Amino acid sequence: MSDKPTAPARVMLPSLETPTLTKAELAELLFERLGLNKRESKDMVEAFFDLIHATLVSGQDVKMSGFGNFNIRRKAPRPGRNPRTGEAIPIKARNVVTFHASHKLKGVVQGDIPSEEEFE
Repeated sequence: MSDKPTAPARVMLPSLETPTLTKAELAELLFERLGLNKRESKDMVEAFFDLIHATLVSGQDVKMSGFGNFNIRRKAPRPGRNPRTGEAIPIKARNVVTFHASHKLKGVVQGDIPSEEEFE
């Protein structure tokens, strides 16, 4: 047996490409895990996103317990510039959607809370 210290485990870095979770993949997960038929799964996913979309468009925030909040924020008008020409261009006031993760989600992502725990 050697007294040499062992090398630390190699850390796998994620690729630069971010994977995308599609509505079709969500519907497939509902089909596989809950036993809904494919039509019901697709309709449920569409209804879920339609509800979130309609709520945000109406100017209301969306709060998802254990996951996070989608908030509507009003951005004031401000001066901007065209990066190519340097020309000053006014940027109009607008509404933007922001997302703030819940403490529970942050804890799971950071490894402080075991991921097996179900979200409420």
